[in-house]
Amino acid sequence: MARQNIAKGLKLILEGIGILQESFSNRKFTIDGRLVGDIGEIIAAAEFDVRLDEISRSRHDGETTDGRKVQIKATFKNSLTFTTIPDYYLGLKLERDGTHEVVFNGPGHVISDYYHKRQGIGARQLSFPLTKLRELSATIAESDRIPSRLNTTN
Repeated sequence: MARQNIAKGLKLILEGIGILQESFSNRKFTIDGRLVGDIGEIIAAAEFDVRLDEISRSRHDGETTDGRKVQIKATFKNSLTFTTIPDYYLGLKLERDGTHEVVFNGPGHVISDYYHKRQGIGARQLSFPLTKLRELSATIAESDRIPSRLNTTN
């Protein structure tokens, strides 16, 4: 029974990855590495003024039409990460039902300024709790956010 459930679960996961790969060929959705990150990136590109880079970069994943470089992170957990301080940061909390929440939208320095005393900030990968990221994001002016595509009438 366990072996059958494992096989059935993996088959469903891989079918889902296949659907994502067919729909968004510029991302790999590898099950053993970048799956959650790639999902976060396509959500951000669909909902925000972000054009994804064709190749992965360490400091940013895409750029807005006005030239702002954006790092996109997604998680199913209760924290998000970054290593180098991004120009702009979009942090997404994914849910098992397929919905998501934008936890942080704004300049990366807002996070690093708050955590400036934390050892390794901007030099190594650190994790930041979603509760604090939500609080910090609430302080950001609308003009300092990555614009949403959902509120435009294009």
